[in-house]
Amino acid sequence: MLRQKLIASLLALAVTPLLHAQNAASAAPDPAQVAELVTANHILAEMGLLDGYGHISVRDVHNPNRYLLAKAIPAATVTAADIRLYDLDSNPVTGTAAESFWERFIHGEIYKTRPDITAIVHSHAPEMVAFSVTGVKLRPVIHMAGFLPQQVRVYDNRTLFGETDLLITSTQKGHALGESLGSDPIVLLRGHGTVVVAAGLHVVVGRAYYMTVNARVEQQALALGGGGITGLTAEEAQKSATQDGFERTWTLWKSKLGEK
Repeated sequence: MLRQKLIASLLALAVTPLLHAQNAASAAPDPAQVAELVTANHILAEMGLLDGYGHISVRDVHNPNRYLLAKAIPAATVTAADIRLYDLDSNPVTGTAAESFWERFIHGEIYKTRPDITAIVHSHAPEMVAFSVTGVKLRPVIHMAGFLPQQVRVYDNRTLFGETDLLITSTQKGHALGESLGSDPIVLLRGHGTVVVAAGLHVVVGRAYYMTVNARVEQQALALGGGGITGLTAEEAQKSATQDGFERTWTLWKSKLGEK
């Protein structure tokens, strides 16, 4: 009996480090996916869509109940070492809450309610914010933005939470934002910014760019006057929405960065 206990103890000592190593490995994000997310951060920074604020995430390719997001630093400075894993309650799996974005709840709550979504961008592009504080509705007016709804919804923290700092800093606010997004690919946040989602990292970057181009064109058309704007019909939008998955523009932006 004593010999059996001794053998069991020795086995436990031998196996425990292996189990810890396996757990650590299972928590580690996929290197290729990390590299893609770093590139996406740099592209969005280069295009001026993410500055010192705003963020992009991607659902973990190995575990749909986790997502990858950089720690709270400017997108242009993100490296592979800065990418962290979170569960869908937006608790850090790697890293700490102290180094995390306050608004990471945007990502976790949308991933919870939208299993079709694998990538999310939250940005503060002023062209977009303008449509969140006026009665003018953002709608698709160029063929590259056919993914936009006929009228983009506006989320307002005041509806459920009263006067706030406008940020999405809790699971409750993230859930409310997700409810406002519904099945759409984009929602505006009053006086704050936008959230755009997609079933792919390259697609969400393309959408983040072309939605701002669309917003500028719509504003220019409004300034011209002349009897209103002719936007895309629902059928035209549906037919032009997918493009080529924005792969050509991803290749262009990546080449400009000099990233492999």
